[in-house]
Order: sequence, then C-alpha cells, then structure tokens
Amino acid sequence: MNAPVQPINEQSLEQAKQIIRDGGLIVLPTDTVYGIACDPFNEQAIRRIYEAKQRPAFKALQILVADVSNLAKLGLELPAPLDRLAAQFLPGAFSPIAVASSDDCKLCTLSHTPSGQLTQGIRVPNSAQCLQTLRAVGPVACSSANRSGEESAQSVEQAVEAFGDSVDLYLDGGPTAGHIASTVVEADPTATDGIRIVREGRIPAVVVRKALHVNGGSLGA
Repeated sequence: MNAPVQPINEQSLEQAKQIIRDGGLIVLPTDTVYGIACDPFNEQAIRRIYEAKQRPAFKALQILVADVSNLAKLGLELPAPLDRLAAQFLPGAFSPIAVASSDDCKLCTLSHTPSGQLTQGIRVPNSAQCLQTLRAVGPVACSSANRSGEESAQSVEQAVEAFGDSVDLYLDGGPTAGHIASTVVEADPTATDGIRIVREGRIPAVVVRKALHVNGGSLGA
C-alpha cells in the first residue's frame, strides 16, 4: 500500500508538519516539478532522501524557504550581488548559493568549498501551494521527486510511482509547469560581474547578467 495522497489543506498541512518534525519525508509541488522534502536539521531524514532517490552523496540538496527573510534563522546569508538579484527573481526559478553566516549554522545539507567556506543552495518557489506548505511546515531540505537519473515528477501520480512507501505523505497540487530546472548562481568575486552561473535553467543566463546592470548602474558595485 502506498503512502497517503492528500490535497493541500489545513488538515494535510498539519499532518505534513508533524511528519517533518518526526524525521519523515513528504512530497510537495513547486513551481517547476514535484520535490521530495524533509527537515534540513535531521541527518537521518536527509539520508532517507538520498536512499529513496538513489542519489549520489556528492550531489547537494537545496533548502526551500517561504521568504528570503527566513535565511537568517537558518544561519545563512546571501552575499552581494546575489542578495540584490534575489530581490528581483524571487519567488521564482532562481537558486542563489547562500553562505553560512556563522559557525552556529546547524543545517545538515551544507557543502564545503575548496576554500573551506560553507554554502547552501536555496529556493523560494513561485507557487502559491508550495509557499502555503512552507509557511505551515517551515524550511525543508528538498530535491526533485524522481529516482536519480530519471525524469522529474510533474504530477503526484508520477512521484508515487517513483517512491511508493518510501515517502510518508504526498501533497497533491495538480500538474506542475515543466521539467526546466531553476537557474543556480553563486557569487564569484574574481568574475567581472561578480557571479558565476552554476546551472542555466528557466531564467536564461543573459537575463540574470542583464539584471546586474539596472538603470545604468551595477548590482555588483
């Protein structure tokens, strides 16, 4: 028997919140595809995502938040010029790489740069249902809802087919927009415009770079 599939409402969100607290996994819709999510502070729950997806350990998870203002409570901050780009593109398919603002950041999803800096990709999806879910359950560690190497789920039925009972609750928000992923950008002080496009996705790189120069000025200045 598969885990329950529920529409997004007050009752299912309360259930999702409890599951996250207990170290369980949920599937939720975003503005791109469905995602599989858990408590970002629970190492065992994060391990369950990797096992369910059969995902290589070196591939990082993102953190979904309802608002950029949530980052401070997670011990994260967006370096310039990503903070100003985020103001333009979020909510949306834009994934800036945040940095740990202090040694007190306890997220279990952090990545180490060669220089020893701790970083974390974040997302604020442009989806009313996803934002409603995040406001109810809090920030989550997330990856696309599919087995590693397979196509991402655009419907809850596809997610159920991929994971079955590996997930504790599926939130059904109807079909999502498409398979094109978010655009991942990190700050790079050595680059001419102060950024590096890690992955070009729904927002073209040229649009991101154009946004660095608004009204004749430069966001990197």
